[in-house]
Parts: sequence; C-alpha cells; structure tokens
Amino acid sequence: MPGSDTLVNRDIVIVGQQPWDTGIGSNCKNIALEFSRHNRVLYVNSTLDRITLLRHKADPKVQKRLAVIEGREKGIAEIQPNLWNLFPDCLTESINWIKIRPVFNLLNKRNNKKFAASIQRAIQELGFKNIILFNDNDMFRSFYLKELLQPAVSIYYSRDYMLGVSYWKFHGDILEPQLIAKSDLCLANSTYLANYCRKYNPASYYVGQGCDLEMFSNPKDKTVPADIAALPHPVIGYVGALQSIRLDIGLLEHIAAQRPGWSIVMVGPEDDAFKASKLHNIPNVYFLGPKPPEALPAYIRSFDVCLNPQIVNEVTIGNYPRKIDEYLAMGKPTVATNTEAMSIFAAHVGLAASREEYIKLIEVALATDSPALQHARKTFAASHTWENNVKEIYKAINGLQTPR
Repeated sequence: MPGSDTLVNRDIVIVGQQPWDTGIGSNCKNIALEFSRHNRVLYVNSTLDRITLLRHKADPKVQKRLAVIEGREKGIAEIQPNLWNLFPDCLTESINWIKIRPVFNLLNKRNNKKFAASIQRAIQELGFKNIILFNDNDMFRSFYLKELLQPAVSIYYSRDYMLGVSYWKFHGDILEPQLIAKSDLCLANSTYLANYCRKYNPASYYVGQGCDLEMFSNPKDKTVPADIAALPHPVIGYVGALQSIRLDIGLLEHIAAQRPGWSIVMVGPEDDAFKASKLHNIPNVYFLGPKPPEALPAYIRSFDVCLNPQIVNEVTIGNYPRKIDEYLAMGKPTVATNTEAMSIFAAHVGLAASREEYIKLIEVALATDSPALQHARKTFAASHTWENNVKEIYKAINGLQTPR
C-alpha cells in the first residue's frame, strides 16, 4: 500500500450506519474528526425510514429529521470548521423485510436515488468538488452511490462482519460482495475483515484501529473500588457488556471451577443468558454490575490479569477488540481468545485456543509480569491513535493508481 500518509484540501463525504447524533461511540465519527483537520468533510446521517417514523414519531431525533424533510429546518449543520453534518431531506421506505430480490433491488435503488439526490444538493451548497466517498458498512442504502454521485474515489470501510447479523444476511450475502468489488478501495480495521474484502477486491487493506485511551493511560482516580477491594487475589477480570453472543460462558465456568483460588470478576451489564448461567452459583465468581465509563480504569487497575473470553462465531471473529487496547494502556497482563483479528496483539497478549490453554496462559501472566512488560504494553497501545489510523487510510488513497 504505497503512498504518502497525508491528505490535504480534499472534499470527503462520509455515509454509514451511525448518525452523528448517535448516543454511542463511533469509529466513523472519530475518523471524520481526524479527516477534518486538513480536509473538508460532510458527515451524512442515515435517512429517516418509514417504519421508524411510524413507530417513534415522538422521538426528538425523528422530529428533527421530519422537520428537515418538511422544509421547516435546514438540513446542513456546521459541527466545527471543515466539518458539516447532513440530515437528509428525504424519507426512505423500509424494505429489508422483502425477500423477493428483484422487488427489493428495485425499491433499494429508488431509496438510493432519494438519498443521493439529498447528498448532491448538500455537495452543491457546500461547493464540494471531486469528492472522496467513504462508506462505513452501509451496504443497502449506499449501494448505488458510486454510480449516482460519481466520486473521484469510492471507499468501502469494513469494521464489523455485518453478514453475521440476521438483519443484514439475506440481501447482504449478495450485495456486500458486489459493493466491495466495485469500490475503488476497501479498508478494514482488522486483518480478518481485510482478508474477507480481498476475496472480492484486491485493493483491500488493513488500516488499523484508533482508540481514545487517555482515561486509561492517565487515570485520574487512583482509589480501589470498595466492591473489589476485599476480594482475594489473584483477581482475573473482565470489563464490558456481558453478552452470550460474544463471550464464552462455558469457558468462564471452566476457569472458575479449575482454579477456585482465583477471583473471577465480571464488571458490566448482563444479558439474560449470563443472568441465568451457572456462574452465579460458583463462589469465586463475582458480578459487580455495570459501572460508569469513568470508573472502569479503577477496576482494570485492580485486576491481576485481564480477560477477553470471546466466543468464536460470525459476529466476533473479525472484530477488532478495542477492549484489549484499554487493558494494555494500563499495562495489564492480558489473556484473550486466539482469532485472526487478535494476531496483531500476539507480542503483548496471551492468545488461547482452548480452555486448558486459557488457564496455562493466565498462570504464565501471573508469574511473569514485570515493569518492563508493562511499559511495552503501554507503548504498544499508545500507537493505536486516530491520527495513526487515518494516516493508514491516507496511504491507501494516495497509493491508488487509477480509480475503477
């Protein structure tokens, strides 16, 4: 992937799954902010679809979009210098339930035309030229945007294996490979997803992942939380949502049963499967519940070893685990499930392929931790900045010879 790691004075249009006013963190918002340091960026929210309008009309976010569609409010809002947010002035049809592919394709193309026309009006108003189109996993609503907007460069950004989710699978099995194939570039935040994209497009590259690690690398609160202070050591801990689709309950039961002298600590909200699991009947397993984000570093600092007990399935296999960077930013020894996406962490994380290997690697981590290893972990995590992530994106764009 040759090319300079700078890009200046270009006009970039970003489309994707998450609108700017989403309540959760978003890779694409962070990338947009980094793009806008030296380029003009239009961040396009997803369209308001008819089912959302019918079901959630009273929601202030829906009301905002409806006001734009009805012409009562302006659709373009300046977020900061060089960065604008577009609320599309169109209503699209909810069509994913349609299983007859020719009918779905016809209606999807109509939705795309409405979406593209709204974006085109904003492009003209802002005076954007020779745009770079950056598509964050939006395989349906943005499928035809390369043809409709005629960008100088079209990029498909893969940060999740979307086809592992039932909503996307039926039509996505056909459309996502086609969208990857016709894009000028495909970029991914994990090696697994880069290799997946490369099956359909040779111009596919791993560009890494950015993280906001300040509160982990420089935690303000040095106190030990009261609900973990009295637990016997060693403490083997996990921080994050406890979801059975992502975490291996059986693995956790095995570790706890085989090493009753270890305190297995789980910090985060539980789904129904976790709530009903045998883990709640094992005396050395402690569920401490959900905590505010600013409290998480204090819990991680209290762990002797951090875990990411991921179960391997279509949903998880390609994911870049930002949690690992948070653990490493605090210098913590970490053991995680061995997947292709985890390979970049191999020098700093114990990667286990079985339940027995998990126990062995935790024992090694407890026995070998040192200030030198802690420093190396912190240094490695610190390299995963949004600036470095976007530099890799720029290298791919600048290394592109002839857009297709």
